[in-house]
Amino acid sequence: MEERPWVRFYPPGVPKEIEFPSISLHQLLVRSANDYPENTAIIDGDQMITFRQVKEWSENLAANLLRMGFQKGQRMAIMLPNGWEYVVSYYAIQRLGGVVVQVNPMYQQQELEGILDDSMAWGIIGHHEIKDKLSGISFVQDIAKIFIYPKQSESVECSFMEMLADQGHPLPDLDINPREDIAVLQYTGGTTGRSKGVMLTHYNLISNLYQNFSIYRGVLKRPGEKLLGISPFFHVYGMNNCMNFSIFTAATIICVKKFDPDHVMELIQKHRPTFFPGVPTMYIALLHHPLAQEIGLNSIKVCSSGSAPMPVEVMEELEQKTGAFIIEGYGLSEASPSTHRNPICGKRKIGSIGIPIPGTDSKVVDLDMGTIEQPPGVPGELIVKGPQVMKGYWNNPEETRLVLRDGWLYTGDIAMMDEEGYFTIVGRKKEMIISGGFNIYPNEVEEVLYQHSAIKEVCAFGVPDSYRGEVVKIAVVLRRNRQATAQELMQWCGERLAPYKVPQYVEFVDELPKSTVGKVLRRKVAEAYGKKGYVDKQKS
Repeated sequence: MEERPWVRFYPPGVPKEIEFPSISLHQLLVRSANDYPENTAIIDGDQMITFRQVKEWSENLAANLLRMGFQKGQRMAIMLPNGWEYVVSYYAIQRLGGVVVQVNPMYQQQELEGILDDSMAWGIIGHHEIKDKLSGISFVQDIAKIFIYPKQSESVECSFMEMLADQGHPLPDLDINPREDIAVLQYTGGTTGRSKGVMLTHYNLISNLYQNFSIYRGVLKRPGEKLLGISPFFHVYGMNNCMNFSIFTAATIICVKKFDPDHVMELIQKHRPTFFPGVPTMYIALLHHPLAQEIGLNSIKVCSSGSAPMPVEVMEELEQKTGAFIIEGYGLSEASPSTHRNPICGKRKIGSIGIPIPGTDSKVVDLDMGTIEQPPGVPGELIVKGPQVMKGYWNNPEETRLVLRDGWLYTGDIAMMDEEGYFTIVGRKKEMIISGGFNIYPNEVEEVLYQHSAIKEVCAFGVPDSYRGEVVKIAVVLRRNRQATAQELMQWCGERLAPYKVPQYVEFVDELPKSTVGKVLRRKVAEAYGKKGYVDKQKS
């Protein structure tokens, strides 16, 4: 293959290619526990848990799961917030060659039933509060249930704490084929229909860890880092870029069960994290926190931003207040998740997702057939290839064939590549606004609006128009004690965008609906604010 243009922008020490080891996820834990047994692996509230304890507890839990009948290849759902129980459960399942089924603890009965049914889960591990949700599911009596109870209730049946004890049950030899055996079923958000189970192998996830660590060379080390574990572990970004990355690098992970800016600022002050994998909405909230200046954010060496584009203004302000490297990138569940990053010590293009990480190929293809590579500057669908790309969708060969073609993963995102091989996301195929025959990418409109000093958050989307087919509407959250009018924002865009891209409707809102990782849900915004007669709500 002809060398891609971005390779020359890899900083010194970052390899063009990587030889990925064929090992299992559990072997990462064994390595860190052997190398640094008494180092703190997890900070969870007042608890400080070492790598030795994580390994012992996970193996004890694995032995007790085996005693209950859990076998290699079977699926076990974890329905827990970030915490030491999640980490121990995850690695216990991996020790037996089982498959972790990721479940959002906020899911209600219908969502939970769909995932348990589709995955054919053998069992579920969760807090006792989920009992009510499980009780209404017809087949739930056929699956094993392991509950975490309050300390005063630990004697009840199927207690998680009891299963952490060494009861003398031997474990079998590790029997995992990393390239073929599935480690995780990561269910997609279901924004285009029923959730699909992304099959991620041990090799997929391990490869992505090595890829990510290669781009942090010279800045992050093993051991010695402290990760701020805010991104939910049940999401692929939090699972691999936070939790597994901390085990891989023998770092300490500071568990945050729910993002609350006040609590997070306390944790930053107390524990002084050095690495913060997050999303733009988290950074925005912390930057606007009244104690940000007093407490200081300067312990953070690297902020790795994913899940959504980071506004340029936010990135610049965050760098000023932390002195950290702000690394914007791109990924998706189907790629374990990372595929692109701006170089940490090289040429960075703010507003872009950077360049493909080592071992990854990428290109932009036409939107119709997806077979013609587009020249620089021309938008098309972003496709990627690499060892981190999923095995496919669980029990869904039709959907798998749609997105995996000739070894390429079709992302559904619209991107452009410049002459130097840097990529920029301009929208989703399904979110593109077509107005009078012109294509409008919502991200482009939002980027202009984020330059306005009164705007805290904004989401652009299309609404029906009898003449143009669609026009742009924006939902806006203003910064505290700042004011703006709809006319002012329209004029702002009119001075910076082509006329057909200028929002025709503006709605001021208190907050925007977001996913569990803080990503603004454009579809939800459109559903909430796209059918209100398009009358402007103005603040003067």
